[in-house]
Amino acid sequence: MQATLSIRSNARRRGGEIALMCEDRSFTWAQLHDLIARFAAILRDEGVRPGDRIAILADNCDLYLSAFFAIPWAGAVLLPLNTRLNPAELAELLETGDPSLILFDAGRADLLERTFDAGAKRVPTLAMRGQAHSIDALQAKAAPMDDLNRHGNDPASIFFTGGTTGRSKGAVMTHANHMFNSLGMWTELGADTSEVRYLHAPPMFHVADALFVHAVTAVGGCHVLLPRFDAVAVIDAIERHGITDVYLVPTMVGTFLDELERNPRTLPTLRRLYYGAMPMPEEVVRRFMKMLPQCGPVQLYGQSEAGPILTMLLPRDHDVSGKTTRLRSAGLPMPGAEIAIHDEQGQEVEQGVVGEIVARAGTVMPGYWNDPEQTAKALRDGWLYTGDGGYVDADGFVYVVDRIKDMIISGGENIYSIEVERAISKHPAVSQCAVIGVPDPRWGERVHAAIVLRAGAAVSTEEMQAHCRQHIAGYKIPRSIDWRASLPLSGPGKILKRKLRDEVLEQA
Repeated sequence: MQATLSIRSNARRRGGEIALMCEDRSFTWAQLHDLIARFAAILRDEGVRPGDRIAILADNCDLYLSAFFAIPWAGAVLLPLNTRLNPAELAELLETGDPSLILFDAGRADLLERTFDAGAKRVPTLAMRGQAHSIDALQAKAAPMDDLNRHGNDPASIFFTGGTTGRSKGAVMTHANHMFNSLGMWTELGADTSEVRYLHAPPMFHVADALFVHAVTAVGGCHVLLPRFDAVAVIDAIERHGITDVYLVPTMVGTFLDELERNPRTLPTLRRLYYGAMPMPEEVVRRFMKMLPQCGPVQLYGQSEAGPILTMLLPRDHDVSGKTTRLRSAGLPMPGAEIAIHDEQGQEVEQGVVGEIVARAGTVMPGYWNDPEQTAKALRDGWLYTGDGGYVDADGFVYVVDRIKDMIISGGENIYSIEVERAISKHPAVSQCAVIGVPDPRWGERVHAAIVLRAGAAVSTEEMQAHCRQHIAGYKIPRSIDWRASLPLSGPGKILKRKLRDEVLEQA
């Protein structure tokens, strides 16, 4: 089960169909197959050997998507790098991944040089385009090489975890991991996969976008690429290219809907909007369903270590008229995935009791790259310990209540930040929010909220606390509120609570 098999199959079965569109460039499946085989040959000629890690520091582009297949085609392992990190952070990732070659785009040449200056080991680099010795310049002379046909259990990629609660780790994804995710997703959706046109708007260095690189390829769909997320560009691309599917993190969904309110469009071709990576406020889900009633929302829950999906909340379960609590669910386990809730001793708890979400599935990583200690903590007795607190209801739906590290203990009471964030998000003036625990001499920790208001809105701390009192118990109400213009975000758009907590403590 090779991740590259779909490329070979599509070239045979649908060679003349459009596979990829990026800016003014487009490729059929036959052309993409040829590009990937030549790309792999270039890597081999640059000294890449089976098992080597190949890092990429670039925006979304046709060569980036091609690299997802060209690198394992040459027997090597893809190592995507977050373009929003600073040189010191990138140097740390490069030390962990130890690549033999780094691919980069023109816009990251300076960042790469500063990363070397910050202490990263200097290894060979290769521009993706725009230089005499670059991937695009070398393609014409490179003779296509045969796929090395790696085993399903061989590593295909390493994705660094988001680092939202601590140091990033390299989650290894095998060829089989990627394929199990693709097959499981389409099976659970029960969707018509004919003429899928998928828009890549989030960064391709994120494992969620990697899911769709492989899933869309598996069904012979068409990839449409944007270099980076921009709400106006996303809406224009959906209209211009007849996009059927797109994935956005909740912060992006809010921006997307704001733009649709300013400039209304119906977007009739859009069938499915996938969201995940962080909780989506119920009000945003309702708003989306009202504005785009023909489009089915699909929540994806998982993490890098799970390749990344463990559960899905399907469009039919986004019930806004009946069981409203169902919108708070992360959905049902994927086909082939098993979810359980364990206590601190590793024992399964009763239905409805909060504990740590654990999972086992064919999509789960074999381990972290060069980190046996963290691997042993995450993978125990055949289970992946997710670090997420949650519970399962009588119907088997999984509910995520918080990252265990983000749970606040105030005056001896356990407070889940997601519950407080859900209450704050019900206020119509709120655009984004994040809740953390900060040290308090009396309570041990107190609930602190960082809130971004919608444009033109004004709310006082007292008004927000009164609003929260209508939805949650008094001890859960934020004792302090920081009104901000923005929140610290990771490259994929997830709120970085670790960084937010550091900023708050530094100000204190």
